[in-house]
Amino acid sequence: MHVNTLKLKGKIVERQMTQEGVAKEIGIDRSSFYRKMKKGGETFTVGDIHSMILTLNLGTAEIMDIFFDEKGAETHLMQEAV
Repeated sequence: MHVNTLKLKGKIVERQMTQEGVAKEIGIDRSSFYRKMKKGGETFTVGDIHSMILTLNLGTAEIMDIFFDEKGAETHLMQEAV
């Protein structure tokens, strides 16, 4: 599964958190969180995603945009090209 990491990063900032803070809240190492983000979210587990949804207090539309975005793969490919 590709996560729209740009939108996820935006929500993290919008909620006045950091990626490191989210990693701590969901119970994974900071470096693991960054590595999973760099890989387009492919290696986030269902548990990781569920914990992020709760931590960031995401609504249904936000969940769909971030975790079920058909353009997520395209976004990941564009990020890799930069």
